[in-house]
Amino acid sequence: MNFDQGLFVPLVLGLIEGLTEFLPVSSTGHLLLAGEFFGLTQPPVFIVLIQLGAILAIVTIYFARLATLIRDALTGKPYAWAFARNVILASFPAALAGVLLHDYIQGVLYETPLVICIMLLVGGIILLIVDRLPLKPRYTDIYTYPWHLSLIIGIFQMLALVPGVSRSGATIVGSMLFGTDKRSAAEFTFFIALPIMIGAFGYDFYKSRALMAADLGLAIAVGFAASFVVGAIVVRYLLDFVSRHGFAPFAWWRIAVGGVGLVALLVMH
Repeated sequence: MNFDQGLFVPLVLGLIEGLTEFLPVSSTGHLLLAGEFFGLTQPPVFIVLIQLGAILAIVTIYFARLATLIRDALTGKPYAWAFARNVILASFPAALAGVLLHDYIQGVLYETPLVICIMLLVGGIILLIVDRLPLKPRYTDIYTYPWHLSLIIGIFQMLALVPGVSRSGATIVGSMLFGTDKRSAAEFTFFIALPIMIGAFGYDFYKSRALMAADLGLAIAVGFAASFVVGAIVVRYLLDFVSRHGFAPFAWWRIAVGGVGLVALLVMH
């Protein structure tokens, strides 16, 4: 199926990005499968660049807290510096691996829908199991996470370089297995998303600057706007949803999408 409807495709992809970026379902996996099965495609750089909308959604919703953290860091408050250290530790492994494996990830893994479907399915099963484990949280406040926990979460986040794994899903699973509650695990993923997504945006923008024609720029702007609006809504209400329902609904969604995708691939080939 191939859509040739001007800005329709970037609009739909922006909506998908905003809806799925902060849910543990893999936004990249959904965007790539939308291209594979429905012809909703844009140049590879588009997928990373429209994440800027989701980044600004976090900044908008958490502006007051981010401003307070910056102010407290500048005035020398230890908790703010400790939290900044933890965010850096949680972001470094994925940032390093993303730079070293960038071409392989986008040139090979992004072009392998079978891997995406398997990761969605397996990740959904893992998320469902972890959500139901009788875990006893030791950490419920993101500002009191120890440094070693942040580094462990960062290692889990590195797994999300494989499309279909999900950045938020990997970090949430790692967080809960090593002692956090569900709500703070989800909240910490918002904060560590900022440096990793800004870094990915800047790196891909630099590498693809020669491809930024006017028509692609307009498509990115539309995708960005849709991603921003929907992403802000998700960030605003996700924590309360997780507190009430846990992660099982997202796990079942992953299993459904991954399973249907595998069946579709078998039929197509």
